[in-house]
Amino acid sequence: MMPDIETFWRDLNLIRTINPLVLNITNYVVTNNTANALLAISASPIMSFAKDEVEELVGLSAALVINVGTLNAGDIEVMAAAWAAANAKGIPVVFDPVGAGASRLRTDTSLSMLGKYSPSVIRGNASEIMTLAGEAGQSKGVDSSQSAGSAAGIAQALALVNSCVVCVSGEEDMVTDGNEGYRVCGGHEIMPRITGLGCTASAICAAFAAVNKNCLEATVHGMIAMAIAGALAAKKSDGPGSFQMHLYDALYSLTETDVERFMEIYPL
Repeated sequence: MMPDIETFWRDLNLIRTINPLVLNITNYVVTNNTANALLAISASPIMSFAKDEVEELVGLSAALVINVGTLNAGDIEVMAAAWAAANAKGIPVVFDPVGAGASRLRTDTSLSMLGKYSPSVIRGNASEIMTLAGEAGQSKGVDSSQSAGSAAGIAQALALVNSCVVCVSGEEDMVTDGNEGYRVCGGHEIMPRITGLGCTASAICAAFAAVNKNCLEATVHGMIAMAIAGALAAKKSDGPGSFQMHLYDALYSLTETDVERFMEIYPL
């Protein structure tokens, strides 16, 4: 059944009530952004780059985000330890392969971890998703040179291979488990000009996955939250700087009226 206003609002209220702890092993560029976005939507963020504590933190967390945006050898070890612990505990893991296809390190690390551990959700742009599927994604650094729609079929195949949900972000977002799929529309054209909004989307999807075991539905809800918040923020913003401030405000104050006005979801 297609996610709708009722299911979205149920999950958002659960986040606001439970305040799930989301562990983020993410990149240095976005730690502040993603922590503030999670706090705005009423989740509880915790960030770590220390191998000695991640298994303990996974034991306290309701979801884990693995983001390869600024890789080094030490962080790779931390990610591996956390992901293994999350799989053992059975908590959802959202994997963000930032810049896969831009360098051998990012690509090989992403593929290696997917070969060893089980993701609940893979969220990336079209180039990143195509790279993980063995296609030529034509990455421009951490940006995509491909449209989300061009990767829809590849995303379905990648989801089936990894038994997970795949989300392709872009001018419209594609979310699929390989069998069912949805397009989430909305947001605003300024969003690609703010660093880390894709990473923020991964963290928001993790917050929804923390309260909803149906990862397809949870991921759709996460992308709906980002799209609606983006549309609301753009109405009050003069440019990228003020947009980010208003995005946090929109995530914090989302109402049922906002959802009714701005939610756009269609089957793939």
